[in-house]
Amino acid sequence: MVSQHEDSVAVLQREYPSNSEILETRKKHFISTAYPYYKEPLQLVRASGCYVFDEKGNRYLDVIGGIVCISAGHNHPKIKQALIDMIQSDEIQHTSLLYLNQHATNLAQKLVSEAPQGIDKCAFTNSGSEANELAFMTARHATGENMVVNLRHSYHGGTSGALASCGHHSWRFRSQPVASVTSALEPNCYRCPFNQKPDSCHLECAQNVETTIQTSTHGKIAAFIAEPVMGVGGFITPPKEYFTEVAKIVHNYGGKYISDEVQTGAGRCGGNFLLTKELGIDADMITMAKGFGNGAAIGGVLMKSDISDALAGKFYFNTFAGDPYQAMQALKTMEIIEEEHLVENARQMGQYLKDGLLDLMKRHTLIGDVRGRGLLMGVELVKDRATKAYATEECSRLMELCKERNVLLGKGGLFGNVLRIAPPLSINREQIDTLLKVLDESFAVLSRS
Repeated sequence: MVSQHEDSVAVLQREYPSNSEILETRKKHFISTAYPYYKEPLQLVRASGCYVFDEKGNRYLDVIGGIVCISAGHNHPKIKQALIDMIQSDEIQHTSLLYLNQHATNLAQKLVSEAPQGIDKCAFTNSGSEANELAFMTARHATGENMVVNLRHSYHGGTSGALASCGHHSWRFRSQPVASVTSALEPNCYRCPFNQKPDSCHLECAQNVETTIQTSTHGKIAAFIAEPVMGVGGFITPPKEYFTEVAKIVHNYGGKYISDEVQTGAGRCGGNFLLTKELGIDADMITMAKGFGNGAAIGGVLMKSDISDALAGKFYFNTFAGDPYQAMQALKTMEIIEEEHLVENARQMGQYLKDGLLDLMKRHTLIGDVRGRGLLMGVELVKDRATKAYATEECSRLMELCKERNVLLGKGGLFGNVLRIAPPLSINREQIDTLLKVLDESFAVLSRS
């Protein structure tokens, strides 16, 4: 085991450009949407397990995993060794699926084995955005319909079709085409759009999907897409019953149900490799990326055979889809998750984390809601629990305070007031205790100021 001091020395043996140099180059050459976290942005240069290191050798507990991307842990030794072996043996880096290669087929077999019954075909992409684009195209082609129903506060990627189904104004552009999409109300139990409480809820949010179809379409749809936990929306966590009801509605109106597991997949939610399977969602397609490749640029779409068969006679091509190095990393990630029982760890550590956050909620009134599944936890901050006024500035300040104490968090929600916690699935109790201690200290400082 390498000590923190030895890690720091290893980092300092290399010279890195200054943060000001990098920021100046970004300002000069990056497009104007490239916003770094923090007032004084971090330059991260190394990583191991649940930790990342800046150019000065400072170590940070990473509980956002890039952006919900690190599942098996940063630089897992088995993935590192597999990459080294491929490079040293001069394995081909790029082939495309026009040629045969074992890595893509090995991955396909493993992935399908984790899918719900009846889903037995898959395709690979470079990202979650592309995976959702392919799912939209497939649903439209298979049904002969165009309309896609999404949810307010949802996020499905940064490409044109995916952004058309984005429920956040800050992610949308004036030129963004929004034809053939419509939005249903979000299933947000903390901020219920129907002003219901758990004891009075009759799944009005699910029924609204049908109302939306009846009033915003001609009565038939191509697809409905939803995240089992709404990531960018602030880890909004609908009740399990919601999905059962909505799937029935979608199929009754001729649509295909797309379950977007870009953030919830790869065992993160602590029940199955896919949350769709755990919740018993009757999905026709499942999309994934992020933790699927442990940060490698790979996504995927799982689908039923009859939907896949509808594409016969057409030619879909993705230049880098299923390339050997990315496919190998995804397969190795799946093997590590299984061998090291990381889904079970996500369940146990997720419950431990949630209990700790609920305990913090008793002492810090800024916390309005704690929600999520497994190691996908959201903490919504409010100025007042009665009015639920969005504590946007407080959320940003809290992130800064945590960074000063060497813990890195994410944030989300339409108004940026939700802390997002999604650490590597290998996180342990000691590391969660560190996170909870830092949060406790930071909330206390924020309250005093």
